Amino acid sequence: MRITRYLTVTTAVALLIYGSVGLSWLSETTPPVIHASTSTPNPGVAPQYDTTHVYVAPEDFDRFVASLVATFGGSTSKQGVFTVTPTPSSTMSQLVLTPVGTLSVFGFKTPVPYPFGAERTGYLVTDLDGATRTAVEDGADVLVSPFNDPIGRDVVIQWPGGVNMQLYWHITAPSYKALQTIPENRVYVSTNKVEAFLQAFLAFSHGKVVSDAPHAPGVEIGQPKDIYRRIRIESSFGKLTVLVTDGHLPYPYGRETTGYEVANLTDTLAKAKAAGVEILVAPYTADQRNETIVQFPGGYIAEIHSPVSN
Repeated sequence: MRITRYLTVTTAVALLIYGSVGLSWLSETTPPVIHASTSTPNPGVAPQYDTTHVYVAPEDFDRFVASLVATFGGSTSKQGVFTVTPTPSSTMSQLVLTPVGTLSVFGFKTPVPYPFGAERTGYLVTDLDGATRTAVEDGADVLVSPFNDPIGRDVVIQWPGGVNMQLYWHITAPSYKALQTIPENRVYVSTNKVEAFLQAFLAFSHGKVVSDAPHAPGVEIGQPKDIYRRIRIESSFGKLTVLVTDGHLPYPYGRETTGYEVANLTDTLAKAKAAGVEILVAPYTADQRNETIVQFPGGYIAEIHSPVSN
C-alpha cells in the first residue's frame, strides 16, 4: 500500500486516537470450557485494543474525558479533529487509555453519518480484509464496506441479533500497555437470535464460553424477582457477556455497552462522584461481584464492578 506524504505527519499525532461451532450448553454448577471449532486464523490482537466507542457532544468532550481519567486513572492521546468516516464529516477525537479499558471518544462537529454511532466497539485485527471475509463467512453482515482513515482502514459489521462492531487496522501497529483488568463487552440479545450470535461470534473470535448460567439472578438486569440467561465469553479480543432477555428492561439496562472491573467499587465510586458521575443503579451484589451502573458527564452509561471480598 502506498502511503501519501501527509500520513507521516498525522500518524504520530493520531496513532493512538482511532481505535474497533458446534456448541454444547453448559451446566450452571460444573461449567466446562467450550472452544469454538474453526480453521480460520485468529484475527484478534489483545484486549487493550478493544476500544469502546463513545459519542458525546463537543461541548461535553473535555469534561467527559476528564471524568474518565479521574475515575479510573490512565492517560490520553493528543486531541485532534479528523474525518474518520468514508463520507465527509468532522469530529473531535481522542483515545483514553485507562488501566481497566480503552475508549475512543468522538465529538462530531458535523452530523454523524449513518450508521456511525451505533457501533459499540472497535476491535483491532491483524488483517482487515481477511477478518471482514471471515466475519461474513461466519454470519456477519457488512454495514460499511472497508474504507481508509488517516491512519489505517476500518469496516463496520453487524452480528446476528443486531450487534454492531467496527474492525480496524493501523498502518503502523499501535502499542498500548496491557490492562490491569479486562473490560467486558455487554451484549443484549433476544432468545430468538442468541444461538446464531454465539455460533457466529465464537467462530470468528476463536472464543470460548467460560460460563452459561440459564438461571442468572434478574437483579443484574433490573428484574429482581425474575431470572435470565447470562453467557460469558473470552477471546483474544477480551471478555464479552451476552445477556439474553425479552427486552422488558427498565432504564438504564441495555444502555451500558461496557463493564469495567475495579479493585474496590466503593473507592471508585467516590472518585467518580467527585468527577460529576451520576449513579443510576445503586450498588448490589450478584455472581460474586459488587456491581453498579453509572452515567458519566456527556451521557455515557457504563457498568462498574469489583470482586466480592472474601
